[in-house]
Amino acid sequence: MLRPPRELPRDRSLTTPRVISEPSVVVFWLPSTDTLSRDSAEAASRDLDFYTEQVAPKLSDNQIALVPTNVDTVYVELPGHSRRAIVLSGLDYPYGYLLIDPGTPERILTGVYDDDELLDELNAYFDLSDEPDSSRVLPRVVT
Repeated sequence: MLRPPRELPRDRSLTTPRVISEPSVVVFWLPSTDTLSRDSAEAASRDLDFYTEQVAPKLSDNQIALVPTNVDTVYVELPGHSRRAIVLSGLDYPYGYLLIDPGTPERILTGVYDDDELLDELNAYFDLSDEPDSSRVLPRVVT
């Protein structure tokens, strides 16, 4: 999914600021990770990808988009077509998760969370149930 900055793909979607208009988990990996040693960055990237993959089915079942990014600003679409910026630079870790449900305050999780911790955070923030909501439209993974 995400790679350390030295290995970033030329996928413009990862380097274009995102506009979020639906419940989403933004997985971010910022260029400032270049301050980490190569081994530390690779280990963190592997862990972030692994644990994200573990919770992806739960997100899909609950129609929550999974959005990867390498940019430090994400925009939330508000009613009336206005936008609110969320800046991710300057946090404890330059990688992690941004939980967004438009119309509510966002939650930023910096660093790597194992799948149990991440599921706890997702359940609390999105008020997830074990049964999928069949009334929602199926989500797509945004790349």
